[in-house]
Amino acid sequence: MIKPTLLILAAGMGSRYGGIKQLDAFGPNGETIIDYSLFDAIQAGFGKVVFIIREELKEDFEMVFGSKLKGEIEYDYAIQGFQSYVPSDLGSVERAKPWGTGHAMLCAWEQTKTPFAVINADDFYGTEAFKTMAAFLSSNKDENVHAMIGYHVKNTLSENGTVSRGVCEQDNEGYLTSVIERTKILRNENGEIVFLDNGEPEVLGENTPVSMNFWGFMPSAFTETEKYFQDYARKNYDAPKAEFYIPTIMSQLMAENKGKCKVFDTSSDWFGVTYPEDKPDVQASIQKLVSEGKYPQQLWN
Repeated sequence: MIKPTLLILAAGMGSRYGGIKQLDAFGPNGETIIDYSLFDAIQAGFGKVVFIIREELKEDFEMVFGSKLKGEIEYDYAIQGFQSYVPSDLGSVERAKPWGTGHAMLCAWEQTKTPFAVINADDFYGTEAFKTMAAFLSSNKDENVHAMIGYHVKNTLSENGTVSRGVCEQDNEGYLTSVIERTKILRNENGEIVFLDNGEPEVLGENTPVSMNFWGFMPSAFTETEKYFQDYARKNYDAPKAEFYIPTIMSQLMAENKGKCKVFDTSSDWFGVTYPEDKPDVQASIQKLVSEGKYPQQLWN
């Protein structure tokens, strides 16, 4: 059986968080959010992990994760550099931040030889989601069929205000037809989940699937991704904050009839960290899962 690879997007700057949130402690023994993703991935049957990082973070990542993973799972690093995969005729481009999640995925091409999943470093996705994705990637035989985990919108809300989510629409066979970004989702005073993008509240069903950036791809996606990114770079080389996102890749594959995306519904817990104020809530959520016996008190020996 093919063992898929897990790519972890960890090259972000953390400007809103005020530090390197990828390496911040959230678990009862100082575990990072990544630690829980690694634990779930190993249990689910992934065979390799690739950390996609900035060059200056490699030493820190090796110190935090190296001893934990040796003997548990193969791991490697991919560097997301500002010049990586940029057409050479553009010369040196000026950037204020990395090129985005789609570019980060592309930067791990050399380290990735099997079907692969991509996740954010600062999001907690839950055991069920990893098992579902690993099962798909290990068994799928169609190079043009990819996947994403669709989280119930009710499990992704914030008590601190509105949230932005990629609301998914799918056909009768469960394949993605579109991801529409809704930027003002909340639960109103009547208990309904609504979005306010168009002024008047529009209701979303409790179990409406939304994308939280947990994607699965067959290796064939890299070739098309390189073409898409180089075209994007040519159009945006003078925009230092422009970002090339994974949903852009999937949308273009679908538009050109070069790929389909199966949406897997999950009721897994999800939570993430964007601002420093999020940290206590994340810590409490992890402690609750540990107390319920869903994770051991000590993740690693």
